This record gives sequence, C-alpha cells and structure tokens, in this order.
Amino acid sequence: MTDLATDRLDGPETSSGEPARDRSADLAGAPHWSERRGILVAGEILVGVVAALAFTLLCGHISVNPLNRIGQVSGLAKIQQYVALLGLPILAVLVYTAWRGGSRRHATVQRLVCAALAGLATGVVAGGVVVALRGTPWPLGGQEGDPSQLIHMGTSLLDGKGLPGVYPPLFPALIALWAKLNYGGKGGEGFALHDLQIFFTALAGPMSYLAWRLMLRPFWALAVAVPSVLVFLDPIRPYSHVTMIILVPLLAACLRELRRAGELSTRSVLLRGAGFGVIFGVLFLYYSGWYLWSAPGIFVLTLFLFPWRGGGFVVRRTLLFVGTTVGIAGVIGSPLLYQIVKEGATTPDRYAYIVNYVDPAYVLGWMSDRSGDATYHNWPQAGELAGQTGFALMLVAAVGVGVGLGLRNMAVRVAAAVLAGAWLMRFWYASHMAHEQMVQLYPRTTWIIMYCLIILAVVGLMAATDRGRGWFERSFRAAAGTVAGPVVPARATRQLAAGLVCALALFATMGASWSVDRYMPQDEKTNTMGIDAWRAHNIKKQDGSCPRFAPVKTETPPRPCADPIIKDWEPEQDKKTLHCANVQTEDWPAVCGREAPWLKEQKANGQK
Repeated sequence: MTDLATDRLDGPETSSGEPARDRSADLAGAPHWSERRGILVAGEILVGVVAALAFTLLCGHISVNPLNRIGQVSGLAKIQQYVALLGLPILAVLVYTAWRGGSRRHATVQRLVCAALAGLATGVVAGGVVVALRGTPWPLGGQEGDPSQLIHMGTSLLDGKGLPGVYPPLFPALIALWAKLNYGGKGGEGFALHDLQIFFTALAGPMSYLAWRLMLRPFWALAVAVPSVLVFLDPIRPYSHVTMIILVPLLAACLRELRRAGELSTRSVLLRGAGFGVIFGVLFLYYSGWYLWSAPGIFVLTLFLFPWRGGGFVVRRTLLFVGTTVGIAGVIGSPLLYQIVKEGATTPDRYAYIVNYVDPAYVLGWMSDRSGDATYHNWPQAGELAGQTGFALMLVAAVGVGVGLGLRNMAVRVAAAVLAGAWLMRFWYASHMAHEQMVQLYPRTTWIIMYCLIILAVVGLMAATDRGRGWFERSFRAAAGTVAGPVVPARATRQLAAGLVCALALFATMGASWSVDRYMPQDEKTNTMGIDAWRAHNIKKQDGSCPRFAPVKTETPPRPCADPIIKDWEPEQDKKTLHCANVQTEDWPAVCGREAPWLKEQKANGQK
C-alpha cells in the first residue's frame, strides 16, 4: 500500500537508490529516539503550537493603517512575506530528506513539517486579525452582534449571576477569567475577547491536524485539516467551528476503540473510556451545537458497530467502554445538559437571513448576514450541470470513491453517518420553518455537511491511491513472474509525497490570505464581514481615548467614539415570528410573508 505520509520505515529495496550501508544503519541496532511514539507525538504538538503562536506574535510587528485599503494590502503582503521566509526553508528540508535522507529521518521530518504547516496556516489567519485590529484593544464585532452577547455573558459571570439559558458556558467563562487576570475584572471582558479570538484562531490549525492524526497519516491528516480549517474558521467565534472540526475525528477514534474493546484489559477499557469521556464533556461545554447534528448518525452507527454477536465477554467489555465514556462525559457536561432539558424547548431561534432564502439543498457555500450586495436572487451562482459547479461535481465524484473504496475506514463511516443525520435534520427544520416560524439554526448544518464531504473526498483519494498501488504491484509481479521486492521504489513515493506537501502549503498560504482579507476593516455601510473589525476601531479604550486609527477622527466634523457598554447578559424577548435579516423593507412581504415590523410601528405612530 502506498503511504504518502508514512509513519513506518520503508523496507530495503535495491531500486530505491539508497546505499546499503544507510539502510542497514536505519534498520539495525537499538531503537532510535525517532522511533519512540511519545517523543514523536510531543514533537508534533510542540511544533504545531509554536509555529501558530510565534507567527501570530510576529505579525504584531506589521506597521500599517488597517483602515485604508492600501494599508490592508501592504499588511497582507507582509504576512505572505513572513510565511514564505519561514515556510520555504521548512519545505526545503522536507524535499531534501525525500531525495537524500534515510527512511527514518524523512519520516520524522515529514511529521514535523506537516505539523508546522498546520500551525502556520491558521497563524496567518490569526496574524491577519492582529493586523486588522491594530491600534484597538476591542475584538472583532466590537460591542454588537454575537461578540456583544459573549461580552455580556462574561460580565454576568464576573457579577456571580451565572449563565441562564442553553449557551455553552466554557468560552464565556474563559472571557471572564482572562478579564479578571489581565484587565482588572469587570469592564475588561471585551479586551479579553480580543485576545481569545486571536489565540484560538491561531491554534485552530494544530488542533485540527492533531485530531486527524488519531486516524490518518501526516499527509492525509494535513489534507483534511488545512482546507477544512480555512473554509470554516470564523475568528469572531473560533471556538464554534474548531469544535466541529475536531469532534468528527474524535468520534471516529472513539468508535474504533469501541470495536476493539473486547481485546483490551478492563483497566485499558476504563482508561480509554475515561479519556474520551473527559474530552467529549469538555467539548460539550465549549460548544454543544455539533453534538445535536452528529447525534442521529452516530447513534445509528454505534448500534451497527456494536459487537452484538461477539459473546458475553466482548459485549460486557464494550458496554463498559460505552458506559464509562458516556457517563463521564455526562457528568462533566451536566450543567449544560440540565439547562438544555429545562429550557431547550422554550428557546426558539427565529433569526432568518440570506442562507434561509436560498435552495436548502445547496450545501457547498456559506454566506453570513454580512452579505454585502448579495441577495438570494444572485447567490449562489448556478453551475453548468443542473446548477452544480465543476467543484461540486469533482467533490461528489471523490465522495463516491471514498464510500466505494474506503468504507472499512472508520473515518469514512463516521463522516457518512454524520452527513446523513445532519442532512435529514436540516430538511426537517427547514420544512417546518414556515409553519412554526422557527429556524433552529439549521443553516449551520451547511458547515458539517460540507466538512463530511471533504473528509469523504480526501479519504477516498487516499483509498484510491492505496488500492491503485496495490493493484499495480500485483499486476506487474504477475506479468514478470516474480514476487520479490516492491515495484514502485519507496524513494519515489517519498518524493511524490514531498511535492504534494509543497502544493498543499501553497494552497494554505493563498487560502489563509483569502480568509484574512474578508476581515479587513470596511465601513459599516458596506455590510460585509469587514464591518466587524471596523466596529472595533470605533469604541473608546480604557483611558477614554479613541483607538489610534478610529475612522471617527477623520470625519468632518469629528465625533466621539462609542462608550463601552457594561451590563449583564439578558435573553432577548421572543416575538413569536421570524425576523428576516438581509431584506429591504419593501421586500418583507415577498420574503417573510408580512410587513416589516418597524413599518407597523411607524404606522401606529402616524409616521410616513
């Protein structure tokens, strides 16, 4: 089987071009440090985290005015210059060891390079946020929208009032804790959110890569992690999408352990179950929404994978694993579970926006409520074949390969199950939207469905590559009448893998720059994603002065910046009907089926 990012050593073959002396040195003698799994895992973690955070800190030295477009372009270019100066030597080492190094050394370098690239990918995004917020201590979003709610939740926690409602409490708790430790407590929640947005955005790449390393070899883990994190990462709420990205591979790893629980000792089953239980419980408190969309498919898949016919001993061991995992996760997540059971049914989501007005079967693109000039009439643009684009057709074809060739892979099974469950729930909620006047966050299934499609496509390519090489090896040997030695030299495979890693790194730099550019400050009247950074530049600092690049300073006449808002979180009043955002007043009847609410109020007050 081909191994584009192998963890194991290549076998000796004369066609590799590697001297016999080097191969024997690789394969003989006492275990080398590079063969110790603990050291290698620690190395990947350290390299990924350091690359992400160090690059983010480096971008703090970029000196531009982020409020004008020339300054933004210069900042984006400087970020690319930095990542090239750091990334090219890293890739050069990988390519060199692929051509000149021994098997063990190249395998180690490959692991570390892939981890570094994962860190740099989201380090670029976090560095871009640093540039976009240069001169202001406030977070993306300022004091409006979701960031305002998070800030007020942090204030409630600092006031000792807790968090009534069903919102996951861990991230607001981190805001409150960091505000208390670093900004004097109450009044510093916005500044704490600014820091946490950048920090968790930077770590999104390493977290995604390391989660996928539980299931895939380095190259393939990187191939899933980088596109996913660049497409789905939202620096305004980095905790939400990161939870989704790491939850799926963790579910796959957990179900893989379930399948082999009967082979393990009681102690091992308890430890593994406890480990997964702790992780799932903490993630549930961090962001719980993805558990809802994953639950139906995972429940059915678990029933299918459970060793019902394995005998009493195997069944008991498996039940012990499941019970330990679910029990510990339930205990850790119990505060939020209690609130969901108590108030979940009385917490409707009635906020509709552009993604609620388009064909619900469209799941290969996303638009926030900062939609600019886009409307449901011109977005998404129809593709060439039944409305599907070339990208959609290629992705679906790769998904078919993944299901057809990789169904024995647990990652494929989990992705397919989650996709099917989320797909059904999406259409259930969408089909009831008109009657019940509730959205219930169903557009968020777009992310997890597209994520599962990416997983299936990448694992499909991996399966096709493995099967293809195996078929080629068997066919050539049968034709030559020999069974000795591999047909494809291991060195050639390593060289191909190095080239593909370089290509993936190039994609990562371009994709990360695209992601960053969306968040560069733009005037509020544009209604684009850039308004979140623009808002952060219009709020007073702790000393009462405006941020350095506040646009209000350049207005004629100048006006003061907004005062900080310090208040406890309060649930919004339920108005029992949908609120249709991204719709002009005159279009409300055609979209929502009723007048805009403010028009009714104006008529009641006798205004025109």
